[in-house]
Amino acid sequence: MAGGLAALLDDVAALVKLTAASTDDVAAAAGRASIKASGVVIDDTAVVPQYVDGISPKRELPIIWKITLGSLRNKLLFILPAILLLSWLLPAALTPLLMLGGLYLAFEGAEKVLEMVHPHEEAPETPALLEGEDAEKQIISGAVRTDFILSAEIMVISLNTIAEDGSFWLRAAALVVVAILITALVYGVVALLVKMDDIGLAMAERDSAGAKKLGLGIVKAMPKIMSVISVVGTFAMLWVGGHILLVGLDELGWHFPYSLAHHAMEWGHSLAHNWIGASVGWLAETVVAMIFGAIVGFIIVGIMHLIPTKNKAEAAH
Repeated sequence: MAGGLAALLDDVAALVKLTAASTDDVAAAAGRASIKASGVVIDDTAVVPQYVDGISPKRELPIIWKITLGSLRNKLLFILPAILLLSWLLPAALTPLLMLGGLYLAFEGAEKVLEMVHPHEEAPETPALLEGEDAEKQIISGAVRTDFILSAEIMVISLNTIAEDGSFWLRAAALVVVAILITALVYGVVALLVKMDDIGLAMAERDSAGAKKLGLGIVKAMPKIMSVISVVGTFAMLWVGGHILLVGLDELGWHFPYSLAHHAMEWGHSLAHNWIGASVGWLAETVVAMIFGAIVGFIIVGIMHLIPTKNKAEAAH
């Protein structure tokens, strides 16, 4: 009896060790995947606040919560099963699929740069507050559709990062962790950014002179902060899109473009054999990837502007 109990305890201990090791593996894989997808995350964070612009402050957080649930559904119910199935049945398709996303990111980034240089006036949209519940539903569905594209990029980039790690189920678990953590991070930050004005105004109404000063400072700073996030998001799209395309072309056999980025990184490392050299190397590689993404993006923008659209046809008449 004692021997059986000891054997059972040994089995339990072995199972606990195995579980702990698997948990560590999942956490490590999720961490690497999350870092790799950070460029798209920054852009996602910059894009979402625009959907609640002009909405009643009381409705901002409920709308963000509904968009958050939609984002989780996108990642866990649609994107995750699809890319896992694809990685199992046709793993060679992941690189071209990732490159399509890279083209989209480069295009979006180039479009935003053009908008910064030559802003065009758009017809002002009526806030959801004035248009009622149907308009609110349209805003949420539009935000969730945009999120689907960005979420697909995040999940494919993440899967590509851990494609060689462990078993199928370990990768699946890591991607579930990535989906939940990134969604919580993005929409948690979005909720905070959206409510910062209200927090600042509430502080400005306090009796304390220090609280008033800080509150007014927050209110004045928020437009600038949102502008900075938007700019960072734009260049992050060009960087991530360019890097995806460089790596994809290298994997498909055209090595020259990626070799430029690699040589730039090696040049940075050669300057100093410490964190400074590593930082300069990373920055040099990032700049090359960003420039490549911008070149490809502007080419796509040019092509898209040459294609006749309904709006252009109406404008011509």
